[in-house]
Amino acid sequence: MPSAEDTSVHQHQGRSVVRPTRQDEVAAAGSELIGGRSGRWTRLGSTAITPVGVVALVALGMFALGMVQKLPCYNWAWFRGAGSQYTHACYSDIPHLFVARGFSDGLVPYFDRLAGDMQYLEYPVLTGVFMQVASWLTPGGSVQHREQMYWMVNAGMLMICAVITAVCVARTHRRRPWDALLVALAPAFALTATINWDLLAVALTAAAMLMWSRGRVLAFGILIGLATAAKLYPVFLLGPVFVLCWRAGKWREFGTATLGAVVSWLVVNLPVMTLAPEGWKKFYTFSEERGIDFGSFWLIITQRTGESIETSTVNHISELLMALLCAGIAALTLMAPRRPRFAQLAFLVVAAFILINKVYSPQYVLWLIPLAALARPRWRDFLIWQACEVMYFLGIWMYLAYTTSGDKHQGLPTEGYQLAIALHLLGTLYLCAVVVRDVLMPERDVVRRDGSDDPSGGVLDGAPDAFVLGRAAHPSCHAHAAVEGPRVEWGAGREPVAD
Repeated sequence: MPSAEDTSVHQHQGRSVVRPTRQDEVAAAGSELIGGRSGRWTRLGSTAITPVGVVALVALGMFALGMVQKLPCYNWAWFRGAGSQYTHACYSDIPHLFVARGFSDGLVPYFDRLAGDMQYLEYPVLTGVFMQVASWLTPGGSVQHREQMYWMVNAGMLMICAVITAVCVARTHRRRPWDALLVALAPAFALTATINWDLLAVALTAAAMLMWSRGRVLAFGILIGLATAAKLYPVFLLGPVFVLCWRAGKWREFGTATLGAVVSWLVVNLPVMTLAPEGWKKFYTFSEERGIDFGSFWLIITQRTGESIETSTVNHISELLMALLCAGIAALTLMAPRRPRFAQLAFLVVAAFILINKVYSPQYVLWLIPLAALARPRWRDFLIWQACEVMYFLGIWMYLAYTTSGDKHQGLPTEGYQLAIALHLLGTLYLCAVVVRDVLMPERDVVRRDGSDDPSGGVLDGAPDAFVLGRAAHPSCHAHAAVEGPRVEWGAGREPVAD
């Protein structure tokens, strides 16, 4: 049984939980659909259902709705020509790659050579393991039946990843579990969850951020290494950790996290790297050799000008732009009037990678959704961004329907697709802009309004600065107010929102 002290702490934390419906106008308005602001049911706490439990159930429900959205493809559109899966906006890589990457024939990823142009599986090792395990769990039958079952098995495994992601976000900011509803209810999350295998890396990254928020530095590093073994983008989170630890003088913690990441990445990759080097490096050579593709501003440039750009040129310019953006984020961190929150910088660096990349697949939005919920838990801004992403989701499938319809020209023409890309870019830039504003004006940061420093910061939370630049050396009045000002409760000083 829990001790009296544990019970007291639990009750104290329960009383201090931030309810968005009492401070966020959009959340308050949306709650009217289910009976108004949180009230007696949520106050029951552990005797009924906790906020984390609600988030998990909502994530399950939304994931199931996303699976229902794929039913036209599951039943027939994946198997009857390319056009139908685009017009129904239910395309998924999973059933197609079951055959195209040799899983239906029992080939071993990275070791067995594939027929056709793609000689080996072009995914990182941990994702390849995930795909292989799903193929082992797929029952026999006709090829079409096995493709359907392979997608279903993967969907079940990815559903677990989705719930893990939502729960980790709910637990990262101890006093703000309800912010994870942004993840669970995100329409783009449900629509793109089963297009590819990105949710594996997303779940590992969310778990890593939870570990960092608890001060478990080594566990954070290990999970980041595993996430990077599933997808490349999680490694960029070590950049924000580096610059934040620089400002706080936490070099030992940064070293521990980096060492954990390197070791766990090597544990996964070394066996394949040693025994099947050609297959192992396919992901990296494919990423380097891949030309300009869907969703990028590079595609708009080439389509509007009619001029092609060499892949090597795009790679060099993208690397330079990424280096400049990372340098800008580092300067922002060291010069901000108050040390930025880890989640804010994590969102900015991953968003920068997405914005300058030469391809943007629809499921890449999954990378940003948990980070956005932690960096800027404001429903209005989040939903503006999500609306742009849903428009892009529809736009790419309608464009592919147009390009595969022949003389019928059914779908979205090139100019319409360029508009969809622009919406995606502008929506992401908008969210980046409000996060940067929160960094420069910490009193605008909703997470810090109650006097918190960095709930996801772990060892950085409340730590004094050891190295700063520029205006950070002479804190402004609003930075002083953010640090020294009185604690406030959500909605204090406002007109109450009616239940």
